[in-house]
Amino acid sequence: QVRLAESGGGSVQAGGSLRLSCAASRNPSSLYCMGWFRQRPGKEREGVAAIFTEYGGTYYSDSVKGRFTISQDNANDTLYLQMNNLEPEDTGMYVCAAVPTGGDDCVSGSWVLSIDYGYSGQGTQVTVSS
Repeated sequence: QVRLAESGGGSVQAGGSLRLSCAASRNPSSLYCMGWFRQRPGKEREGVAAIFTEYGGTYYSDSVKGRFTISQDNANDTLYLQMNNLEPEDTGMYVCAAVPTGGDDCVSGSWVLSIDYGYSGQGTQVTVSS
């Protein structure tokens, strides 16, 4: 059993920044692929970033590439998502997930297909106003 707790969401204006945190009940380096996905009203679940904890390989969706950065802090059992230059389209519920996939699936984006086989937190809301 893995417990994940997100924090750091909030309301910002377009162009602003937020840093999301995901506190894990176990060291992220033992959790294979950890990522962030978001749920927006009327849209399908979207995996925005992931990191393969064994060697740090990363994945970013095209919609956030160059603006978001995922990182892990093994000393504090925490996963982060630094979000810069936020856009109104980034508004949504951001959820942290630990997914049992290999490195290739993690960095290619296929990890999203295995979200329901892993663990997810409750999410943190991000609202970006224009």
